[in-house]
Amino acid sequence: MRSLFWRLILLSPFFLLFVLFALSNTEPARIGLWPTDLMVEAPLSLMILGAMGLAFLLGAISTWVVGIGARMRARRFEQEAARLRAELEAAQTRLARASRPPSQTILPPAGRDVVRA
Repeated sequence: MRSLFWRLILLSPFFLLFVLFALSNTEPARIGLWPTDLMVEAPLSLMILGAMGLAFLLGAISTWVVGIGARMRARRFEQEAARLRAELEAAQTRLARASRPPSQTILPPAGRDVVRA
């Protein structure tokens, strides 16, 4: 919630600029689509903001598509790291078992005679 508040505070100047731009450019403009006779008439500010929004979406989609390869490589490397981590833990466990003496026998202290009955 706190993060959203700070984002809104930081973005408020841009929202203010958009509103001022829309209010100062209310003249109607006509845009025609070349291969057809379709004409669209709307306020200039809406056309410009709509074109900016479309360009933003196209840029976001192209960035997402380009990043697919990097995300796939990262996922593959994470899986490989997890496999190597498990292999390392298994090797360390085997090494710990191999370094222990085979039996836990208690030997008498050196230098004393042990009397057996």
